[in-house]
Amino acid sequence: MVLVTSVRDYINRMLHDISGMKVLILDSQTVSNVSIVYSQSELLQKEVFLVEMIDSISVSKESMSHLKAVYFIRPTSENIQKLRYQLANPRFGEHHLFFSNLLKDTQIHILADSDEHEAVQQVQEFYADFVAGDPYHFTLNMASNHLYMLPAVVDPSGLQRYSDRVVDGIAAVFLALKRRPVIRYQRTSDTAKRIAQETAKLMYQHESGLFDFRRTESSPLLLVIDRRDDPVTPLLNQWTYQAMVHELIGLQDNKVDLRAIGSLSKDQQVEVVLSSEQDAFFKANMYENFGDIGMNIKRMVDDFQQVAKSNQNIQTVEDMARFVDNYPEYKKMQGNVSKHVTLVTEMSKLVEARKLMLVSQTEQDLACNGGQGAAYEAVTDLLNNESVSDMDRLRLVMLYALRYEKENPVQLMQLFNKLASRSPKYKPGLVQFLLKQAGVEKRSGDLFGNRDLMNIARNMARGLKGVENVYTQHQPLLFQTMESITRGRLRDVDYPFVGDHFQQGRPQEVVIFMVGGTTYEESRSVALQNATNSGIRFILGGTAVLNSKRFLMDLEEAQRIARSGSHMV
Repeated sequence: MVLVTSVRDYINRMLHDISGMKVLILDSQTVSNVSIVYSQSELLQKEVFLVEMIDSISVSKESMSHLKAVYFIRPTSENIQKLRYQLANPRFGEHHLFFSNLLKDTQIHILADSDEHEAVQQVQEFYADFVAGDPYHFTLNMASNHLYMLPAVVDPSGLQRYSDRVVDGIAAVFLALKRRPVIRYQRTSDTAKRIAQETAKLMYQHESGLFDFRRTESSPLLLVIDRRDDPVTPLLNQWTYQAMVHELIGLQDNKVDLRAIGSLSKDQQVEVVLSSEQDAFFKANMYENFGDIGMNIKRMVDDFQQVAKSNQNIQTVEDMARFVDNYPEYKKMQGNVSKHVTLVTEMSKLVEARKLMLVSQTEQDLACNGGQGAAYEAVTDLLNNESVSDMDRLRLVMLYALRYEKENPVQLMQLFNKLASRSPKYKPGLVQFLLKQAGVEKRSGDLFGNRDLMNIARNMARGLKGVENVYTQHQPLLFQTMESITRGRLRDVDYPFVGDHFQQGRPQEVVIFMVGGTTYEESRSVALQNATNSGIRFILGGTAVLNSKRFLMDLEEAQRIARSGSHMV
């Protein structure tokens, strides 16, 4: 709730204090920040009659002096240049400038010099430089997400821009929370270390006055970790509602694009919103497993049919008046039922067509249970199965390689060869590149629960007890990390502190930032952990929200650049 509320409050303050007809001008990133927490109808209530992108405003010459322009943009040099041009030829009656992060002094001078017509009424910093998709989950929606996998020498300026953007995003989150954290990072990741150190420099040196908030009993913790410590989670098929929608169809800024699905009728090929803030059914079911969702949707359909039946029984003027009063709610309910039925129906078709229950059972075994011989047989059978897609074959071999990298090199090579012969799309060396990036030598966490004695004991107990649901038995490594923090057992040697700011006692607030991106399985873990009332509130953030397709795309892009870089050296 906390991050969504912060961004909504910023937008409320922006729009509430400026009376009259307004145009809201956004950039390619702030449009996501706003649209995910504020609906079109809510903007209309605030007298916003036009929403424009700063790029298109630059092109247009039409005067609109009857409108007040409210800019909400990132303080990038490109945006400042566009503003300079627009202030030199003002098209609107007033200009109110709001930036989503810290402005440099030089940028303020540039804007002041450009405002010859005195069109600017105010300039403010509102720290909403992140996309708050869920109450305890945010993302930075970074396009060049693959850069974290590359050594700094391959693309130094690209990596610097990447780090700068992450530091900006983290800073905005803590300014919105009004906190200054103690900072730790994953020792085995150069990128995590660099980001942690640059964030500390900003908060404790360059902008120490801005971050000097009222001291709390214990400092919050910022923990910067690397996606490569857990490459398994983004490779798995998902079986809880939100995660499954993202894995099978795609979820971008809480919107699902159904236009690309050819099997749907024209009126169903639309973009639908899946937001826990705006949809009570989704809020109640986003973390439920697929079987339960089917039952719950049936109940929702039954309820709707009852309402529809009562609406057909109109006999008096009072009945008619009641129907008209309730009609907006009825239409909303109808749209909601249709949306969820369409999504679940479409996902059921994909599960059947791609034999995902079969594939997923082997995936879960690879992620959670031992037995190299049985795993090799199961993966070989699925590689030979004509119904299994190329992408599912690739993911199975990757999961097997991560699990049994050191156990039987001959059989691993046989799987590589079989994959190459069965899947024409298979990129030679992609599995090996994954092992180079996130193999056993590179990881610091106990990914498969077979290094740490406590984890081995826990897995044995789980094996004896049996699992409730074979498809959702996997727990991300993040779950162990949160458990270690809750118990005060996060080892300094694996997660060092930055500088001389150490944790006094147990933190009450923890922001875990994952370089390389998070998954909805992990955000579910965070929500469930917060629901246990352990006395610590966790917030999860990352550079992107991954599904297996995006994770493999980033991996391929990093491999391509690494190869061309090695030719150049």
